Amino acid sequence: MNFQRLPKVELHLHLDCGLSYKVVSKIDPSVTRESYLREFIAPAKCANLADFLTRAVKGYKLMQTKEQLQLVVYDLFNQLAASNTLYAEIRFAPLQHLEKGLRPYEVVAATEAATAIAVAETGIEARLILCTLRHFTEEQSMETVKLAQQFKESYVAGFDIAADEAGFPVINHINAFKYAKEKGIHCTAHAGEAKGAESVWETLRYFGPTRIGHGVRSIEDPKLVEHLKKHNIHLEICPSCNVQIGLYDTYHEHPVDQLYRAGVSLSINTDAPTIVDITLTKEYQRLQEVFGWTMDDFYTCNVYALQAAFIPVELKDKLLMKLKAGYNIH
Repeated sequence: MNFQRLPKVELHLHLDCGLSYKVVSKIDPSVTRESYLREFIAPAKCANLADFLTRAVKGYKLMQTKEQLQLVVYDLFNQLAASNTLYAEIRFAPLQHLEKGLRPYEVVAATEAATAIAVAETGIEARLILCTLRHFTEEQSMETVKLAQQFKESYVAGFDIAADEAGFPVINHINAFKYAKEKGIHCTAHAGEAKGAESVWETLRYFGPTRIGHGVRSIEDPKLVEHLKKHNIHLEICPSCNVQIGLYDTYHEHPVDQLYRAGVSLSINTDAPTIVDITLTKEYQRLQEVFGWTMDDFYTCNVYALQAAFIPVELKDKLLMKLKAGYNIH
């Protein structure tokens, strides 16, 4: 099976966690390949999610001007092309890019404009998701979701909450998700990663997203698995990342196959391709090697991803036709 040639859909991809050495060295020529490998890529096993996330700082520190943001977007599209990605949703937290004087609106505008150009030049469809972070204040969350509203008719397609759910409660972010629902903004939310199934229940109860970022620990509660199926809640699963932060000792122990066989709608994603040192092509190869996934399995998960994507039905149908052609589905 030629994994590279398979068309792919990716819904969980952090912009600041996907910088190649090429773009890093262009932005900061003092970074050597050796220091890049040491500082931007995490070890095969991290102590926990918080340890893993210390590498993300390296990325967003180099994304503080309009030009830097644009370079990183173009760089990521080159990587998407290399994995034959049909459609991607790329997420980032605008409030992390203000250190050199940019205003939040300018951050989103620059990133959105670069995305529009990259889509036109590469033919890869993509949308942006704006993230608030678990440790942010209520005001910061509201500021972020209002940016998603301001850019709603552009390549910005949704709102998310990211970072370490284990250390911070939901209270600061309830009003932001309520606002998103009132304004018809698509929502996803990280949960079921640093904490167990209870964090997924909590996130569904207070935020009401249609998708969960990660959500793998839903497997710990059979009632939750049934709830996800009944309400068609999509899980954005990132297997290699989960193993790297120590959720599971080995890839064999990861519940992605169990969740898939149980009938949960899910997609396969890289999350943080630089930090994890992974591509979607490599991820597919691992799934085949460890769980025996077939072309039908990869096709099914990509269909699930398109069905859950934050795009109009017309574009979903167009991409589904391309997906069928790539998998020889008649």
